[in-house]
Amino acid sequence: MEYTLPKSERLHAEKSIKELFDKGSSFFLYPFKIMFWAGEELVESPNQVLFSVSKKKIKKATGRNYIKRRLKEAYRLNKSLLPPSGLLLGFIFVGEANMSFGELEPKMKQVLQRLPSELSKNLGNHDSKN
Repeated sequence: MEYTLPKSERLHAEKSIKELFDKGSSFFLYPFKIMFWAGEELVESPNQVLFSVSKKKIKKATGRNYIKRRLKEAYRLNKSLLPPSGLLLGFIFVGEANMSFGELEPKMKQVLQRLPSELSKNLGNHDSKN
């Protein structure tokens, strides 16, 4: 497993971000709200991830950047817990500004371990609607 986070794995296309927020599902696990979407057209592409920290919650840009760096690092080290491809993920941070990496990484692991079950629940809901 490569412990990298190249641009191809970061969600930056406006169209994809809109798709994630319009069609995606979400769940909450403190200190994150996790948005996720697995589309059929995404099967061949790598998982793409977006990190967001609220300006309302953390006023200073340096504080927001500090948290985003820690989130990216925690994700990068634990992304092997995810299915290999086809997901759009959004991590929206809603915790406190003074959270350390030691507090964030276990939470990130919990999220990444819970995500496959949330995906299967979500896919089950879509099958029953059609």
